Amino acid sequence: MNLWKNNQCTMWHTALERYPALIEAQRVNGLAELDAWYRDELPALIAARAPAYITRAELERVTAWKMKRGVWRERNRLLVQSNAPARVKQIARDAFAAIPDPRAPVDLLAQLSGVGPATASAVLALIAPSLYPFFDELVAMQIPGLGKVAFTATYYQRYTAQLRARATRLQKACAHFEWTAHALSQALWSASGGKVGQVK
Repeated sequence: MNLWKNNQCTMWHTALERYPALIEAQRVNGLAELDAWYRDELPALIAARAPAYITRAELERVTAWKMKRGVWRERNRLLVQSNAPARVKQIARDAFAAIPDPRAPVDLLAQLSGVGPATASAVLALIAPSLYPFFDELVAMQIPGLGKVAFTATYYQRYTAQLRARATRLQKACAHFEWTAHALSQALWSASGGKVGQVK
C-alpha cells in the first residue's frame, strides 16, 4: 500500500489506529509499555513544567524506546546515561525555547552525548508534533525524492519539510482530525509493517 500518495482519510486513520497493535506485534520485550508511556504520559509530564524540559531518566527511556523500535545500540544508551542530569535539563530547556526554529532545537539536543537527530526528534515530537516528526528510516523510505536515508541533521530537515507539507495537504482532505507531521510518521510506520531491525 502506497499510503503517501493516498488521500483517503479512512486509509490514513486505519494505519494510525493500527499503530499500537503493530507495536505489540513486534514482540520486543518492554516495547509496548515504553511506547504507551512515550505517547500517553511523557508529553503531559513535560508540558506541566515551566519552563519545559526533559530529565535524564526520561531521556534514557526515550532512547530505549527508539532503540527497541529499531536497533539496540548499547553504547548509545551508556552515552546518554553519561550526561549530567543538570546538563540534560538545561539543554532541553534551551532546545524547547528555540522552537519553532526548524533546526536549532535538533542541534542543541545533539550536543548531549549519545543524542543524534533521531533521538532529538523523538524528544521534540513530544511537545511540537506538528513541527518535529520522529526520524524513522522506514518512514523516510516511503517519502518520494529523499534518496538514501542518512541520519544527519540536513537529511532530517528535508524529511520534516516533506512530512509537514504532506500533513498540510492531508488536513485539507481530513479536516475532522488534526494531522500533525508526527501523526503522519506514525501512520506511515504502521503502513510499513514496522519491521524492527531495519531502523537505526
